[in-house]
Amino acid sequence: MISPVKDLVILLYETALLSSGFSLEDPQTYDNRIYRMIKLGLGIDEDDPTADDTMAAVTEEMPPLEGEEDSLRMEEVD
Repeated sequence: MISPVKDLVILLYETALLSSGFSLEDPQTYDNRIYRMIKLGLGIDEDDPTADDTMAAVTEEMPPLEGEEDSLRMEEVD
């Protein structure tokens, strides 16, 4: 496992490459690094099984969005 400091330095370097117009060899690794840094910043433990249970409970308690049925249908075109 890469240390958080090294992960952050690599993330900053790759972000600078992208900002300068270069492309990354492996964008998926960049994405994973961003998610790891967000989890670290939020204090989310990847090995914590209660996090999944809490998220499932929150999702079940959420009411459906208003007008969700309409947004899922295709718009009719003449």
